[in-house]
Amino acid sequence: MFLEIVTPEAILFSSEIDSLSVPGIDGEFQMLNNHAPVVSVLKEGTIYIHVHSQNHLELNDLNDKLVAHANDDKILTLPINSGTLELNENKVIILAD
Repeated sequence: MFLEIVTPEAILFSSEIDSLSVPGIDGEFQMLNNHAPVVSVLKEGTIYIHVHSQNHLELNDLNDKLVAHANDDKILTLPINSGTLELNENKVIILAD
């Protein structure tokens, strides 16, 4: 699936991913490829992005907001205060702050 994370300052992430976990208002939930369409409000917490490899990513361009998980370099983390998520046809767009 394809993920794009947008903030008021910049596009933080735009790439293919394996899966995604987000802090929804009713609890954390995960999305995999071919997930049913979803629109959700996100609360303060951490987004976990599961990537197959970091070889194609330039983390230095992300101003240290997106970092590799301490225990697994195939998981990227991004803390957010709130946001909105839309998933449709294997494309996820997150508007976050």
